[in-house]
Formats: sequence, structure tokens, C-alpha cells
Amino acid sequence: MTVRRVAVLGAGIMGSSLAIDLARRGVDVTLIDREAAPMQAASRWNEGKIHLGYLYAADPTTATAEHILPGSLRFADRARELIGEGLDGHVTQDDDIYLLHRDSVVSPDAMRRKFETLSDLIHRHPDASRYLVDVSAARVMEIDQSELREMAGDDIVAGFRVPERSVDTQWFADRLAGAVAAETHVVQRLGTTVVAAHPRDDPDGRWVVRDERGDEDDFDVVINALWAGRLPIDVTAGVIPQPPWSHRFRLCVFLRTRSRHDLPSALVSVGPFGDVKNYNGRDFYLSWYPAGLVAEGGELELQAPPLPVGADAEIFMARVRASLERLLPGVGAVFDDAESAQVHGGFVFARATGRLEDPGAGLHRRNLYGVERRGSYHSVDTGKYSTAPWTSAALAAEIAG
Repeated sequence: MTVRRVAVLGAGIMGSSLAIDLARRGVDVTLIDREAAPMQAASRWNEGKIHLGYLYAADPTTATAEHILPGSLRFADRARELIGEGLDGHVTQDDDIYLLHRDSVVSPDAMRRKFETLSDLIHRHPDASRYLVDVSAARVMEIDQSELREMAGDDIVAGFRVPERSVDTQWFADRLAGAVAAETHVVQRLGTTVVAAHPRDDPDGRWVVRDERGDEDDFDVVINALWAGRLPIDVTAGVIPQPPWSHRFRLCVFLRTRSRHDLPSALVSVGPFGDVKNYNGRDFYLSWYPAGLVAEGGELELQAPPLPVGADAEIFMARVRASLERLLPGVGAVFDDAESAQVHGGFVFARATGRLEDPGAGLHRRNLYGVERRGSYHSVDTGKYSTAPWTSAALAAEIAG
């Protein structure tokens, strides 16, 4: 079948990347999203970690890292291709610091062994030099106890410098949305909620997309790249979700300071803790999982809770500050110097369930994501932000040749 028109449902990082990649192959793309502009939901409001697998130290296998690495190692290349410019100045400059909490589900010795295994896996990968920084020979370095006591609170029992980086998601969201707008083969149908997709006749033929107003349109190919609302559309398309799965909605703090701060990008692990991202000395992401997890469920779709504003937002920021400051004393100076601060967040979808304080929870693994197909209908479980541009390139090549 000659592909002439493709509907891409969802204008997050996966859908926006697909729209660009397909359009550059000469395909006419209709990009549909309920928001008023692309990249306004979870793809904008997250920490932007470009994972190498170290976060999943409680995965007893290397399956998560093996699944994540191909896309994460090529993220920088793909990002430059998509937006037409480099990422300099918008990526964390130093290695992440992993701070092991005394209540971690992984012991210090187990974390050391796991980090060594993952580093060896990364070194063997042919694309290791193409990450945001060259990690072909990078090693995890343990922080000695005297330095650790200066940077962290008493509940931290070990610390490691890990060669992972993060991208400023708000900056990248603006650039990717601009790249979508520049593509003449992309029509944006925004402020539109898709409620169903079904084959016109044969699943290998044309498909119909219906929105909440009852309007319908035909396409040669439909790609469901939604994040929070993907599963209900899959059901209408005859792609039945296979358990387990879970939805979570997490709030975080996005803060800009008046002056530069040297607070390191640090993650408290392994369990329901929090992290800090310092993108450029002035723009920060700060989270504390127990405060930020405001909704969760295992239904087909979880409704987004209202965002806190006014006094509620101030209370939330105070909780995040107090929790992080006990573990990272430098956090207080960042909050005190805030020029602007915003509480926002988004959904996290996983083909897993459980609680992070349970070492056996499925959430400690992330290797069950990818593309499901029924004829000309494709359902994309993005899995991780960091792998979306790479997955997009592969799927666009499959569809458009």
C-alpha cells in the first residue's frame, strides 16, 4: 500500500518526532492532540534524564538497560536531527550523583556490583561514544565518606558519580514544537480529543479516526502515540492491552534562580525518594516522590488531578524543599534564590505495578515497551522519554520506506 496520509495521535515527544520524521519522508501527517500546542504534557514536565540503566539498580537482570541503551545512546544525534541545532547549554554538565538512602531497596554492595555490570555493558555497545558525552570508557566512581558527609545528610549511606546526563525538557519541548510547525507536510489538529479508531473495512487498509465531537477522517496509517490516553483508543482499534500496567501522575517543581548555583544533579535511590536536576546553574528540576505522587491506578485511563495553585502550590514546594534539604543541604539556597517557580507534572505509564519501596515490584524494571500493530494501526508505548526519538526514526522508516 502506498502511504499518503498518516494520523499521529498525541503530540508529545514520540508523536512530534514521528510527525517530523514522516513529513521529511514526504508523507502527509495529521498530528492530533487535546492540548493547544505540541509538547505541553508529560514530555514537557519531566526531568529529562537520558537513561543508561543505572536508575534501575533493583532490576535483577540487565534487561532494562539493554532495552534502553540503543535509544538513549543515540538521543543527542536524533535530537539534533529533529530540531536542527545542538543541545549545548541545555544539558546537565556533570555526572549525576546517586545517593543511596539508608532505606534503599538495594544495599551498597549490591549497587556497586550492579553499576559495574552496567558500565561494562555500556562500554561494549558500539554507540557508547555517541551519548550526550562519550561514555565508551566512563566508569562509576564511588564518593568517599568525607566528601559524602559534606554534600549529603545522615540518611545517605553511600554515593556514586554516574555518567548520566539530562536535557532541559522545557527548552527541548519548545524547539521540537517549532520543528513540527516548520514542516509543510504536517497539519496540526489541536484542541482535539480522539475517542476511537477502527478499520474502514480490512485492518490492512484504511483506518477511521473519530474525535469527541463525532467528526471522522480516513487515513492510510494510524499511529497511536498517546501517553496517558493510549489504551482506550487501542481497545476501540482491537488491540487489547495485556496486563500488568499502571498509571501514575507526579508533580514536581521547576525553578529558575536569580544567580548561578553549583548544586549537583543528584538522585536519591533506590526507592520512593527524589532528585534534583541542575541544567545550567539557574534552571532546576526538583522532586520528592511521596509528595509528588498525587494519583495512581490500573484502569485503562487515569484522569489527571488538578494542578495545585496559590497556597496549595506553596505548600507543595515547601514539602519538596523540606524533604530534599534533609538529604541535600544546598537545596535550600536554590529555593531562597528563586526568580520563578512552577509546580507541574505529568503521567507516568509503565507495563508494571507495585510500589517503589518493595524490592520485588515490577516498577523496578522497564523492558516491556515498544510497538504493537494491527494491520495499518500502530500503538506505541514510548517507555522512556530518552528512547522516543530513536524509536520514531525506526518506525518512520518502516512505514514510509
